Amino acid sequence: EVQLVESGGGLVQAGGSLRLSCAASGFTFDDYAIGWFRQAPGKEREGVACISMSDGRSYYSDSVKGRFTISGDNANNTVYLQMNSLKPEDTAVYYCAARIGVLLSTNPSWYGYWGQGTQVTVSS
Repeated sequence: EVQLVESGGGLVQAGGSLRLSCAASGFTFDDYAIGWFRQAPGKEREGVACISMSDGRSYYSDSVKGRFTISGDNANNTVYLQMNSLKPEDTAVYYCAARIGVLLSTNPSWYGYWGQGTQVTVSS
């Protein structure tokens, strides 16, 4: 059974940092790409970053480029999202998701497996 479990969310002041973790199980990690997405109330789910677990290539949306860093630990089947210089508009529920293959995409419809999400709140 494929499982993705996010952790690390919380409340932080603007300008602060958080590190989210996505622990994966039930599939061959190296064959997948992992993406981080977020959804704020009343808004569509937005792709933030993604990484290929086979070769470490990554991709970021323009809204987080230069502030967020995605990384993977293949030995522990975990992907991280380091979020720095957080802004109030980063407030959302953050989800990790998995899709088989090496193509990178921040399109939510490309991903078949999802975690339950973790809340990130950035106060001004």
